Amino acid sequence: MSRKVLAGIRRGNEFSPNHIGNDAAIFALTVKHLRSKGYTVNEYIETDLQTRMLDEDAVFSMARDIKSVRALKAIEDGGRMVVNSGYGVENCTREKMTRLLLANDIAHPRSIFVATDSDAETMLADEGFNDCWIKRGDFHAIHREDVTYARNPEEAKSIIREFAIRGIETAVVNEHLVGDLVKFYGVAGTGFFYWFYPTNCGGQHTKFGNEQINGVAREFPFDVAHLQQLCERSANILNVRIYGGDCIVAENGVVRLIDFNDWPSFAPCRDLAAPYIADCISDIID
Repeated sequence: MSRKVLAGIRRGNEFSPNHIGNDAAIFALTVKHLRSKGYTVNEYIETDLQTRMLDEDAVFSMARDIKSVRALKAIEDGGRMVVNSGYGVENCTREKMTRLLLANDIAHPRSIFVATDSDAETMLADEGFNDCWIKRGDFHAIHREDVTYARNPEEAKSIIREFAIRGIETAVVNEHLVGDLVKFYGVAGTGFFYWFYPTNCGGQHTKFGNEQINGVAREFPFDVAHLQQLCERSANILNVRIYGGDCIVAENGVVRLIDFNDWPSFAPCRDLAAPYIADCISDIID
C-alpha cells in the first residue's frame, strides 16, 4: 500500500536567528527519513502557506509566522493532521507558554506579566523582583533585544519602555535563577531526549549569547529522568511533539524550565534526532 503524500514547510529565515543553516539541516534530514519510509514529501517555504492551497494528506511544519500559524490551524480544523500543531506553535509564544506552564504547576521561575505602557518599575519593586529577564510576551524571540537581562527594576523599566516603542504591548518578567543552564531537545512519545551545557561548548550553540549570564556550568548533579518527564509533560500541555528548550539546575539539583520551543534546530544532535522526528510524524499521521 502506498504511503500518504505529505507537505513539509520550511521555517522562514527571519524566524531562525543565527540558526538558518541548522534549521534547514534538521528539516532536510527529516524529509530524507520520511522519504525512506515511503512517503512522498512535497517541500514548501513558509510563505507558501499564505499564498497556496495545500492538498496533501498531512503537513509537517517548522513555520512560525503568525499568518502561517493561522493557516496551519485552519488545515487542522479542516480535519488534516499537522505536526507540530499550529495551536501548539501558538502556545509556545512567550506569554501563552508561561501562563500554561504556571497554571499546570510546571517548575518555572516566578513570573509576572506587564503591560509595556504601565509603571513597570513600581510593579517590579512591589513584587520583590531585582535582577530579572524581560521577554516580549507576544511572540518568539527573533531579535537579541526580545530577551534581555536586567540587573535591577530601573534597568528593567528602560527595557520595557523600549518594548513599548517597538509596538510590543506585553512583557513577561521572569526572576533570574542562579544555577547551571541546561539545553534540551526531545521528541515526545519516542524516548528521544538529549541535553547538554551550552556554556561549555565554546559558544557553538547559542542565538544571542544570553547563556553567558549564568556562567560556565558547574555541573550540579540532577535527575535526568525527572527532567525528561517534566519536558514530556510540558510538551503535552503545550500540544507540541517536537520540542526543545532551556532549564536551570540549582546547586541542590532542583530543575526549573525557563523556555520551551516548538521544533528547534537540534543542532548538536540532529543526526540522532531526525529518525525519531520522522517516526513521530509517521505515528501521528498514520
